[in-house]
Amino acid sequence: MTPSVRTVFRGPRRAAAALTAVAAIAAVSAGGATSAAAHGSSPSYGYTAVRSGVPAGAGHFSVTSPDVRDGGTFPADFYADAFGCASANRQVRLAWSGAPRGTRSYAVTMFDPDAPSGAGFWHWLTWDIPAASHTLGDTPPPGAVAGTDDAGVTGYLGPCPPAGDIPHRYVITVYALDVPTLALPAATPATVTTFTMSSHITATARLTATARLTATARLTATARR
Repeated sequence: MTPSVRTVFRGPRRAAAALTAVAAIAAVSAGGATSAAAHGSSPSYGYTAVRSGVPAGAGHFSVTSPDVRDGGTFPADFYADAFGCASANRQVRLAWSGAPRGTRSYAVTMFDPDAPSGAGFWHWLTWDIPAASHTLGDTPPPGAVAGTDDAGVTGYLGPCPPAGDIPHRYVITVYALDVPTLALPAATPATVTTFTMSSHITATARLTATARLTATARLTATARR
């Protein structure tokens, strides 16, 4: 049965239990377990495997961006304007192709699996993107929902990793869905959104870029605010 906000929030005890459950699968676009050996290590934080919410049989299609390339690094203008960063927080533009026939809508997320939170960090969630759309620009198309990220911000929140930490990966995923709408309000918590979405994913397209701040860069950014 597909979960809904009404089901998840039916009473405080059930809400607490449901949110605990969905937190365990928070990394829908992280692609599963993360290895500290493969991605470097931090003197302060370890790694914990998190279950992926993408169905094992989901297909794949392609996504590109004129702003950031897969395997590349984020340009400075796309960093956040919060958490001590003072950048332009420009939203990454996307274009995708090759989604399966029968796709009824799309969703887009950006997830940082290296955030030292124990469950990563959702930076960007947009859903109910019409099936006729194959791009996402500075603003969502009509009908799309700009969701709330883990900072409580609606819309895109660029990278701003802890100063001096390892390079953080930011996984941008486009999801092809089998429903025209998730019927979720913009204020829905990110883990509830991704949990609801998980049973409707038919295919994904993904690109990953990294961001890192030295201690000096972080202090300079903070001083400019």
